[in-house]
Amino acid sequence: MRKATSGLTPEGIPSLVLTGLGTLAFAIMGCWILSTVFFILFWFSLHFFRDPERVTPTGEGLAVSPADGKVIKITPMEDPFTGERRMCICIFMNVFSVHVNRSPIESTVRGIKYFSGKYLNAAWDKASTDNERCAYDLEHTDGSRWTMVQIAGLIARRIVCRVDVDEALTRGERYGMIKFGSRVDLYLPEGYAPSVDVGERVFAGETVIACKSEK
Repeated sequence: MRKATSGLTPEGIPSLVLTGLGTLAFAIMGCWILSTVFFILFWFSLHFFRDPERVTPTGEGLAVSPADGKVIKITPMEDPFTGERRMCICIFMNVFSVHVNRSPIESTVRGIKYFSGKYLNAAWDKASTDNERCAYDLEHTDGSRWTMVQIAGLIARRIVCRVDVDEALTRGERYGMIKFGSRVDLYLPEGYAPSVDVGERVFAGETVIACKSEK
């Protein structure tokens, strides 16, 4: 796995270098309007590609949020790996959210599927089937199977995957990101129930998003 730097995701370095050099170059030339524009873009890139450390909850039977953002839907949906309908929690990230994604559970990656597609608004229902996306089949240490899907949005044009098949992930570990406005769907296995509500704000690697049901 390609590890992230502390405080800043490595995918943001090219944008920061470009906008930083543009700010400096136009300032030297005395083009203050363009220098200001590039400085604003530099600040936005610095904000967008931030990657703060998180304190991940411990304990059995817990799953943490795979993304920062707002829960926009909790409903049964068709799993992209198995085709069966499973409870799904959909998290929408706007351009001001942290866009680094984290594993909800301690698991092993058993499959990765990339789907080319459109760039509809990630908050729309059709985004889960029509947009560009990357799905991960995760096998939890308790044997349950989870599916996690990164979905590109209206502005997003690149999904970043940092893991390979058969790679082990700890709960809350970074596995990738989506550039500029997007969504992550988490499909729960049988025996787990959502612990968040629609409209709730969640934080990747920190907010408990699902718990094992009591039998």
